[in-house]
Amino acid sequence: AGMAVRVAVLPCPRCLFDEPVQIRVAGLQPRQAVTLRASLVDESGELFQAHALYRAGSSGELDLSRSPALGGSYLGVEPMGLLWALQSKTPYKRLAKRNVLTPFCVDLEVYEGHGDMSRLLGKCTNERWFLGEGVKRISVREGRLRATLFLPPGPGPFPGLIDLYGSGGGLIEYRASLLASRGFVTLALAYVSFEDIPAMPEVLELSYFEEAVNFLQKQQQVKDTGIGVLGLSKGGDLALSIATFLPGIKAAVSISGSSFNSFVPLKGDGFTIPPQPYDLGRMKINEESVVDFTDVVDDHMDPATWDCRIPVERSLAKFLFLCGLDDRNWKSALYCQEAVQRLQQHGREVEFYSYSGAGHLLEPPYLPLCQVSIHRVLGMLVHWGGQWREHAKAQEDAWRRTQAFFWQHL
Repeated sequence: AGMAVRVAVLPCPRCLFDEPVQIRVAGLQPRQAVTLRASLVDESGELFQAHALYRAGSSGELDLSRSPALGGSYLGVEPMGLLWALQSKTPYKRLAKRNVLTPFCVDLEVYEGHGDMSRLLGKCTNERWFLGEGVKRISVREGRLRATLFLPPGPGPFPGLIDLYGSGGGLIEYRASLLASRGFVTLALAYVSFEDIPAMPEVLELSYFEEAVNFLQKQQQVKDTGIGVLGLSKGGDLALSIATFLPGIKAAVSISGSSFNSFVPLKGDGFTIPPQPYDLGRMKINEESVVDFTDVVDDHMDPATWDCRIPVERSLAKFLFLCGLDDRNWKSALYCQEAVQRLQQHGREVEFYSYSGAGHLLEPPYLPLCQVSIHRVLGMLVHWGGQWREHAKAQEDAWRRTQAFFWQHL
């Protein structure tokens, strides 16, 4: 009788969701063929799985950071492939964390052979958390604010961030909680489709976001050297507007965003920026009822639309633009380039990274690609784009750059 097969997650089976781990299997036969499978059940009971075929080394060991996958959900040496390749059994599901106070548990199993997975050899569980040790989660319902504040442990002072998601709305906390776990006081802010905030407001008020900035600046653990703002999709153009029109914003990151105001008028003090004109008649719908929105918006280079532009060149903030070149939802690369050019023409400092093969939803690392899902406000299946491996690599890089950018400028 050989040694029992042991599956290990190193350095620790408990970690933050954005942390890479090393998955190792010991006690196999030399050159033994095995199948590894990862399973995760999300909060709605949806099962996500990935599997890969491997062959043990001559000593009966398997190390996913060195051994190539020979087939399955991905190929080649992919230390975190079992996570980023997780796919739901039901089509069109997006893996997202609703309650950040509990972890996602990923069950890792090793099966005999490359066939029927009837013989389980060993297993373990990787607990992946969204809230670091000692990070506080505080629900905020002050004035008009609908938000959640995350405070890193200790007196600080820490840099302060406002975190905005897209037009699907809701109060999305998992990116903010991870950023707080990395040393930022982060305010996850809802602005559409949450509690008493309508799904399609007639207008968004800049003063609402100003309330959020003031609230964050008042926190004693927040450094008084300026605030950062981070936004995805519709949140990306809001991040630009906040950095342009509100004082005290030092740094802004726009992910898959626009250089113009989108969908809803933005009302400031004595001015309103109209939304870029769009026509939903230009949606493309495929045979599976999946909607491609890339052509609904009028040409942003047409001077007739320039009153919809966000005058980022007036801002004193530093900017970072991130986008995927396989975005099927939005011409984000084109829109980023336009903003970057305008900033450069005005001698402003700006960073811009675009990722080939990455889609619209650039999320914290190891969240699997979601190519299509239901848009919560529109109620339609929407194409987000992205290729699995490239998108996974882009998320790792974008996450690293986002944190480095905020540390540098805040």
